[in-house]
Amino acid sequence: MSVLPGLNSYGEGVTESPSATPGSPPPVPPPTPPSAPRGLVADVVLPCLDEAEALPWVLARIPDGWRAVVVDNGSSDGSSEVARSLGATVVHEPRRGFGAACHAGLLAAEAEYVCFCDCDASLDPAELVRYVRDVASGTADLVLGRRRPQGPGAWPPHARAGNLALARMLRRRTGLRLHDLGPLRAARREALLGLGLTDRRSGYPLQMVVRAADAGWRVAEYDVPYLPRTGKSKVTGTWRGTWHAVRDMRKVLAEPAVAERVPAGVR
Repeated sequence: MSVLPGLNSYGEGVTESPSATPGSPPPVPPPTPPSAPRGLVADVVLPCLDEAEALPWVLARIPDGWRAVVVDNGSSDGSSEVARSLGATVVHEPRRGFGAACHAGLLAAEAEYVCFCDCDASLDPAELVRYVRDVASGTADLVLGRRRPQGPGAWPPHARAGNLALARMLRRRTGLRLHDLGPLRAARREALLGLGLTDRRSGYPLQMVVRAADAGWRVAEYDVPYLPRTGKSKVTGTWRGTWHAVRDMRKVLAEPAVAERVPAGVR
């Protein structure tokens, strides 16, 4: 997610990759997604707004035995029907906003561990197995993916610069030395609910990290391949989208620390 001019994966203030043209095929995945260790079950929340093209690839990469929770945030391209036909659980969130979709998915999740991933084929949800493994073992309480662009156009330079600026502001606010606040992440469901997340727009992913840091969570970061998205971005760097993103983030960063927030749980 980026501060200027873009933030979230499908909503406010996102920039469109020059190489991601509508109708382009999704990236070819490795042969099969990895199987999760026995007994390690997670729900993967996939906020979705007009991602019918990308859904088959994304859902095919969900680790075996895990549940995909596709949160339709007002799609008009049949995304929910595609997701349902491919075996995903579909949740409808009529209130527009990246945070609204993510939180609806969190509320609908039932597994002990919850993951989040963009639904545009820019990130491989199969990467989440090691994230959940770290959370389950107590190595970390929240694991994030540090996006590494694969090929030209996957992550425009101005978007990367904005993300770097956000990471620096986060460091000043929390002390966390993160490089990215991307959408690929995992944590325990009850612990996430205990953070009391309130942002329902662009600030949701940032608020999750800020409040986790305030509660003393151990936050880890892994490199993850970042591919040109499938299909067309929704608000492609508009002034209105940018203004909303900046406003949302400033509000989150201005929040006072609340030490008594619920900790990450059993370790």
